Amino acid sequence: KPNFKVVGPKYGKLVKALTNAIKEMNKSQIVEIEKSGELELTIDGQPVKISREDVEIVSHEIEGWIVESEEGITVAIDTELTEELIAEGYAREFVNRIQNMRKDAGFDVVDRITVSFSSDQKFVGYVKQFSDYISNEVLADKLDSDLKLDGFKQDWKIGDYDCSIVVAKSKN
Repeated sequence: KPNFKVVGPKYGKLVKALTNAIKEMNKSQIVEIEKSGELELTIDGQPVKISREDVEIVSHEIEGWIVESEEGITVAIDTELTEELIAEGYAREFVNRIQNMRKDAGFDVVDRITVSFSSDQKFVGYVKQFSDYISNEVLADKLDSDLKLDGFKQDWKIGDYDCSIVVAKSKN
């Protein structure tokens, strides 16, 4: 958009037409004025050279995205949480709790374990969705959602879910 403090005194009666031309600038014109510091436009049949100080470049955020620009480079990150990303986040938290339990139970880093847990049906679904990842990370030979295992037990709050977890060394 035009910087009226500069454009008004500089362009006088062309301001209205110049304002419309600036608002209708395309991406390549905006990039050119950012890089070179000036841009030539035709206003009412006259060539007009506008400089970087004649305009304010404003970017609008896209809903669900974070957009940042600096020195002609723009980066956009999708911040929308899908059900799969939520499930992965819970799986990572679940791994963290089991790793803490392994440590608290005095298990060796290389000990294979069996994990049993109980929680809300939705949380159980998240764990099952990432069961291979979880088993791999915590060295679990078995991952059960029936909580019938005897071993080191702890209750946790993982996000919005209450979860009881039992870990035991696997029997070779």
